[in-house]
Amino acid sequence: MPHSRHTYILFYKPFNVLSQFTREGGKQTLADFGPFPKSVYPAGRLDYDSEGLLLLTDDNKVKHALLEPRFGHRRTYLVQVERVPTDEEMMRLRAGVVIENRKTLPADALLLTEEPELPGRVPPIRFRKTVPTAWIELTLREGRNRQVRKMTAAVGHPTLRLVRSRIGDVGIGQLRPGDHRTLTADEVLLLPGAEAQANAG
Repeated sequence: MPHSRHTYILFYKPFNVLSQFTREGGKQTLADFGPFPKSVYPAGRLDYDSEGLLLLTDDNKVKHALLEPRFGHRRTYLVQVERVPTDEEMMRLRAGVVIENRKTLPADALLLTEEPELPGRVPPIRFRKTVPTAWIELTLREGRNRQVRKMTAAVGHPTLRLVRSRIGDVGIGQLRPGDHRTLTADEVLLLPGAEAQANAG
């Protein structure tokens, strides 16, 4: 098996956990979960107040492919926002919006008709009877700092909850916050940078 010398772990990062093993103040980190092999590190990151998938690996080729902007790998997010976006606002998200003087790349944006089946967040989102919310599935091909939150704010819909549900073609499946599992050999081949390595192996 060409990938047996590397480790690939999918971790569901809970809310208010840092995407790192190093301790920082009193905040929870990846070191509070696992146990994970000492050789693995996150390929990319999720903000402290975001949730969802992190890939932990010791495969530097895959890490490079995930982190290098020119590869444009897909990241899919489930985003709860204030109020219900209009068709025009959804089109703006798809076409790209200007954040910090630079337009975002075209994205896939879908207004969901039903709330996605996700574990409850701890603590939960503050409910406001006078402000309806909506869920958007947003797929990006770039990873600018707090990009999803800045994009939804730019079209007038602040993000309330943000969950990364897919990295490329690898999805969250049945994982719960704090859970992790090893990727199957077939899933590894779906990772950016892995196929070429497998063919070369």
